[in-house]
Order: sequence, then C-alpha cells, then structure tokens
Amino acid sequence: MDTYDIEYTDTFGGESNYCWVRRGSVMVPELAHYDAKANRRQMVQVVRKAKALMGLTGVKCRREEYGDLIALYPRGSCTVLFINFREG
Repeated sequence: MDTYDIEYTDTFGGESNYCWVRRGSVMVPELAHYDAKANRRQMVQVVRKAKALMGLTGVKCRREEYGDLIALYPRGSCTVLFINFREG
C-alpha cells in the first residue's frame, strides 16, 4: 500500500500560514504496472480520498504539483490542502 500524508491549513497572502492545521493520511493500493494512465487513475483516487478526509468532497480546487507534493487550493476559501507521498 502507498501512503500519502495530508495537511489542511489556512493561508495568508496566498502562502500556507499554519495558524491551524489538520493532519491525516490515506492509503491506496500500489500500482501493479506503471504507465501514465494507471498513475493518473491512482492520483485521482488519492485526491478524492484526501478531500473526503478533510471534508472537501464536491469543492472545486486549483491544483498545483511539485514532484511528490500536490497542493489543492479550494475556491472561495483561504486554505490549502497538501498531499505528500510518504517514502518507505
């Protein structure tokens, strides 16, 4: 199982502020074969689980990717949701 750490926090001036933070983790099955389509499906599953864990199901977000880190910025909210792949 692949594990992803989740952090949901507030922003100030567009940057994460950490005045408050909610943390959690989600697990998804490892990919049996590595291709772009399978990886994309796994990332969709990770994002859906992370949003559900933090109560953001159905909320549209702007998405930014930085290697193993995904940042989701919910529309109409001064918050950010970080999804980070946990090594090992």
